[in-house]
Amino acid sequence: MSTTTISHTTSHTISNPITPEQLIAGSRERIDAIDDRIIGLIQERMAVSTVIQEARIGSGGRRVHLSREMEVLTHWSDALGKPGTTLAMTLLELCRGRV
Repeated sequence: MSTTTISHTTSHTISNPITPEQLIAGSRERIDAIDDRIIGLIQERMAVSTVIQEARIGSGGRRVHLSREMEVLTHWSDALGKPGTTLAMTLLELCRGRV
């Protein structure tokens, strides 16, 4: 059994024995919670995108604004590299549909 040091928000450091299985289970719970937050944010992004598309179309514009999409792709690529571009493409598809 290994020992892991866990820092709390106070100035105290407590050593608790924790098994790898416990560490993995706790970490997976955190990942699941993070995934739930990400999904919620994507759904929020989709709703905001719908508002923008409806306003753009309602004023005689196009559904898709390609220069804006390039800004989004660049932002994600700069932050996360090539996988960021892939993620951004997926987000754009979710938010505006296939073009």
